[in-house]
Amino acid sequence: MSETEPETLIAALERAAGSAKGVRFLDAGEGEGVRLRWAELLERARGVAGALQRAGLAPGDRAALVLPTGPGFFDAFFGAQLAGLVPVPLYPPVRLGRLEEYHERTAAMLRGCGAKLVLCDRRVGRLLGRAVAAAGTPLGCQTLESLVPRAPEPTRIAPDDLAFIQYSSGTTALPKPIRLTHRQVLANVRVIREAILAAHPEGPELAHVGVSWLPLYHDMGLVGGVFVALLHPGELVLLPPELFVTRPAAWLRAISRWGGTTSPAPNFAYGLCAERIRDEELRGVDLSSWLVALNGAEPVTPSVLERFLERFAPQGFRAEALTPVYGLAEAALAVTFSDLRRPFRHRAFDREALVREGVARPAEGGQPLVALGAPLPGFALSIRDEAGREAPGGRVGHVFVRGPSLMQGYHGLPEATALVLRDGWLETGDTGFLFDGELYLFGRAKDAIVLRGRNHAPQDVEQAIDAVPGVRIGCSAAVGILAEDGSGEQLVVFVERAREARADDAALGLRVARRVTERTGLVAARVVVLAPGTLPRTSSGKIRRAEARRRFLAGELAPPKPVNAWRLVAEMLRSRVALARAGWARGAR
Repeated sequence: MSETEPETLIAALERAAGSAKGVRFLDAGEGEGVRLRWAELLERARGVAGALQRAGLAPGDRAALVLPTGPGFFDAFFGAQLAGLVPVPLYPPVRLGRLEEYHERTAAMLRGCGAKLVLCDRRVGRLLGRAVAAAGTPLGCQTLESLVPRAPEPTRIAPDDLAFIQYSSGTTALPKPIRLTHRQVLANVRVIREAILAAHPEGPELAHVGVSWLPLYHDMGLVGGVFVALLHPGELVLLPPELFVTRPAAWLRAISRWGGTTSPAPNFAYGLCAERIRDEELRGVDLSSWLVALNGAEPVTPSVLERFLERFAPQGFRAEALTPVYGLAEAALAVTFSDLRRPFRHRAFDREALVREGVARPAEGGQPLVALGAPLPGFALSIRDEAGREAPGGRVGHVFVRGPSLMQGYHGLPEATALVLRDGWLETGDTGFLFDGELYLFGRAKDAIVLRGRNHAPQDVEQAIDAVPGVRIGCSAAVGILAEDGSGEQLVVFVERAREARADDAALGLRVARRVTERTGLVAARVVVLAPGTLPRTSSGKIRRAEARRRFLAGELAPPKPVNAWRLVAEMLRSRVALARAGWARGAR
């Protein structure tokens, strides 16, 4: 590391403040938005830091941030760090039809990280009361609007201090609070930055611009989007996640308008764009500036990548931009990158060999899997069998990771930490194999479906049905459920019908069952067709298969409650009452 390289995120912010670069915050109107230079963001954060110190918070205290994408998130995150606090980003209540679930999970996360204060804005604060009161947060809920900015007292921040607590996605279990130091975070951000610059060095004709709609409470959005731009330092354009969900074309238009060179997203986002963006929404769109389209955070599928490339090649999008990657929150973010200079690669493997023998054997017409690349510099992968022994190349096993950005551990959960961190290696919970030096994922170990003694990856089933007419893309879950006669697990498929589809659930179920058998050779004992929005998701949008299975067996797999003005007002009143009973009503107004 050179002497000029910052060793903390605050040092990186102070260095970036000396540049002319900054962050542009777009709104639902997709206009010019608001652009703040890094220097302005630093000054705003200093005012928040002083206010937090005045409120009685001490270095090391955790401050939960429940804020939408916008300048306020930056104020709170870096303000907390400048005050010596540990910020804990949490997701806002965006699924209003699932508020009961939201309050329960948020209260659990507030307790889990030991938050002393919740920071939000006035709009979000109107709905947080029940979660904050249930968690017993000592200083309750405070809005940014109620803080009076003041100069902070100097606080020493060291590289091995906690930078923030990042919650895991909670796909297979409750989200866990991940402890990450400044040194660990910057180690990951640095290798991402260097990989991009090595493939696409800046010069007179190229200045990197990041564009992201990913939530800032998610590792891909915060670490891969904000921190990479901060450390560079570079220009960053941020869209609200809800804008992308309702108008996916807004993402591509932002890349075109602001000359975006790097933009990450999960696999479902590329599929959504390919399916839902209309030709008229692409008038004037030029994607030739997009050099690095990172795809990770969930299984990457060849069919989605090919559809995206075919759909947007006329707008100048190039095959070599698509970059499948692998990472996880416990490693800060990135672990492997595929080659940034050439098109993505995928192979077909004999499905029976994968399932029966745990061997990756290339076969024409087999199971297509995407290469996720080799480990980034400083990182290593190990594929291990059930006994913990190193598996030879081409053998399916449990994926272990080693590198400079592995978490300190789960906050307050030493036993859970000991289960996954051993001798410098992290057990990821994923299964996969190495082939020609690159990682291929086979699935999550806890999500595996066991049929007649053989493990099957649920995403193989789910990917097979995405193209079935009437199915909502990326909204299915394959699970194993014990047969009533005790003969073993049976395959059950949950699938949400598309919003525009006719409600002929029986016919849709038959089409899904046929496609599953045609593509995988498996027979679904039952296909359950659901209304849009029924399947439970993580805060980052991943389907929670185990929770869907649990709710189904309990008779609780139901669509979200309808949201109207009366219900929203009632929820605000309940929130205020909860805060008032705890004596915190003033701060959340």
